Amino acid sequence: MLTKTKFTRLNSLLKMSVAAALLPVSAHVTAQEASETEQTEEVERIVVEARGRKETIIEVPLSEKYFSAADISDARIKAVDDFIGLTPGITMANSQDAGTNFITIRGVSQVRNGEPPVAVIVDGVIQTNARGFDQGLFDLNSIEVLRGPQGALYGRNATQGAIIINTQKPTDYLEGYVEAGIGRGDEYKIEGSVTGPISENVLFRLSGRYYDTDGIFNNVTTGQNVGYKEELNLRGHLSFIMSDDLTIDLRASYTDTTADALQFTYQGVSTDPTTGEVDGFTGIADSNVVQRRLSANNLGFDQREIGQLSLRVNYETDLGVLQAVSSYDTIDQINGGDQFPYTANTTANPGISFFDGTQTQYVDVTTLSQDIRFVSNDDQAFKWMVGAYYLTTDRFIASTTGLDYGNGILSIMSDPELGGSINPTSTFAADDNDNTAYAAYFNFSYDITEELEFSFAGRYDKDERKQRVDPLQGGYDADGNFAFAIGEAGAINKATFSHFQPKVSLRYLLSDEASIYTSWGEGFRSGQFNQNGVGEAAELLGLSGIPDVLDQEITETAEIGFKADFLGGDLKTAGSLYQTSVENAPFFVFVGDLGAQVLVGIEEVDISGGEIEATYAFTDDLSGYFGYALADSEVKQYKLDPTAIGNKAPYVPSSTINAGIQYRTSMTEGLDFFSRVDYEARGKQFWDPANLTERDTVNLVNVRVGVEDAEGLWTLTASVNNLLDEEYNAEYVTGGFAFAAPPAIWRLDFRYNFLD
Repeated sequence: MLTKTKFTRLNSLLKMSVAAALLPVSAHVTAQEASETEQTEEVERIVVEARGRKETIIEVPLSEKYFSAADISDARIKAVDDFIGLTPGITMANSQDAGTNFITIRGVSQVRNGEPPVAVIVDGVIQTNARGFDQGLFDLNSIEVLRGPQGALYGRNATQGAIIINTQKPTDYLEGYVEAGIGRGDEYKIEGSVTGPISENVLFRLSGRYYDTDGIFNNVTTGQNVGYKEELNLRGHLSFIMSDDLTIDLRASYTDTTADALQFTYQGVSTDPTTGEVDGFTGIADSNVVQRRLSANNLGFDQREIGQLSLRVNYETDLGVLQAVSSYDTIDQINGGDQFPYTANTTANPGISFFDGTQTQYVDVTTLSQDIRFVSNDDQAFKWMVGAYYLTTDRFIASTTGLDYGNGILSIMSDPELGGSINPTSTFAADDNDNTAYAAYFNFSYDITEELEFSFAGRYDKDERKQRVDPLQGGYDADGNFAFAIGEAGAINKATFSHFQPKVSLRYLLSDEASIYTSWGEGFRSGQFNQNGVGEAAELLGLSGIPDVLDQEITETAEIGFKADFLGGDLKTAGSLYQTSVENAPFFVFVGDLGAQVLVGIEEVDISGGEIEATYAFTDDLSGYFGYALADSEVKQYKLDPTAIGNKAPYVPSSTINAGIQYRTSMTEGLDFFSRVDYEARGKQFWDPANLTERDTVNLVNVRVGVEDAEGLWTLTASVNNLLDEEYNAEYVTGGFAFAAPPAIWRLDFRYNFLD
């Protein structure tokens, strides 16, 4: 709850915001399905559905960043990292494998094996597993990033925001495009889409993308590049126009990813630059030390398949619109690689003091979800929405460590390799999880006057979890004999997590061009099971306080903000200030001797911050943007390590800066020139509550230049990401485990659009 001290801090923030509201400001606002525009006094505004109904960006009391289809093309947004890197107040790191990523937004973070602090919605369907978030983006209509608690509308995990991705819809005329590209690291890409009518009432859209790269970093032990990835994305969309009132959308997607994984370095040892074997000890544990040369004798592997089938029904009645969304999702992923200390040393070749082994992890997730809501008409003072949500999840996860005989790594799924000749299993931790989640929600708003609106939303979520521990869970010797227990093999554990997420907001229209708003809301991130027995096993190693069950996270946020259009819409700015209190923020702890990846809770974290954004069209040809976000975090309570109280929260950059400039002009009558520069600064951050090592500010510059047909028929562009080749670690785990971020990467893309 907000204490007196927090209210004092918030009062200061509110006073600052009222003063700031007098400045000429504005913001882009998100759309759930598609962006529309309307002309009001010659100012072009985006009409959106962030709250489930059509509103202008001035009317919606939210802090948001919006990317249109043109923005996506101009900025070459092809991956999740691309649009996050353009958004103040949010960062993302990729590490370990294709399904592992870490989002931090407004000081609230995602950690390995945990859920993100944002809900992700693709074409109106809430994504049910974070492992499917990081995949190629193509054929998009818009992307929206909502900051602040969104759980009242989008459910659990939307504690500090929502990301809404809308793909292009089927059209009633034939059109399409094809795009091909090459890049550094033997990178190749081809994507395309075709859409049109099957009949008068049935429309289709087929889209696909193939991507392949050999990687850039070098492994001196194997002589191979590191960072290879091959991915196929397919998507199909059928739209049935049954009548003027009833439409049905059927959508299917499939992703197949093959890549390497677990390309970590351990800073505590030095390795021979030609053999990769351990040749000494360094004593280094510094998140600013970057090692791009890898030495593992096992390259590592990652295979992931994602499938989704969804059905959306939209039925308009005299009272309002009835909407129903059904979705069936599957994720199957297996990865493996070297274990600590990630060198050429093996069981047969232990080096000067120890050997490293192998590790694997297998995850099989199937979910079925149903969302149904009834939304009132827009042309009334009292507007409402009521809905219900159901989600069932079947998840199996198995994690192993093994001996490394230098013969490669088996893909271990449901059964350990007991006494085999490849990589005999040393520890096997596996469980099957049956989870069921229910929710009921509402969203009411009332126009007190034409300028003043009060809204109240709420959602009650209940998450029931059941864990069945695998009968074979435990530790084994090299001959396959049971050596020791890990938890209780065969045990059945149950836990229930629930919370009501309220949100209230008040918005005042200063004019048609400007508004101010304030809001208060709570967010809920469900608790979860760590793998059974890791707490007891960690205790034997001297690490106390690691639970088998991570409790739920509750956030409470108060916010005030403003937005406006000025100078005929050429100048758009927006700003917000917030105060957030987090109870039981998850933090990742790696127990190397067990190969265990577990989550613990930081009992209380306070965060104060805000964002300011501006875009300005200097001329018809030249435009620029600037954004700044601040997140001042403090650990208030942490039982696992009380000495961390008063420190900064982990994974939270102190600030972010996003700025850029874009120029487009005519070269000849039929040919245009295009150029763009984007700059991102991720402020200093710590990786653990003890604040043992601070990563310096990361400065990234991306550039693009190209020529394009003036009629939009074709485009040829060249680009470089990380132009200055900034060396930094994408992830750093306490103790010296580092994962290097990508270097400078150049690309050349050609796109051709065809019409009927």
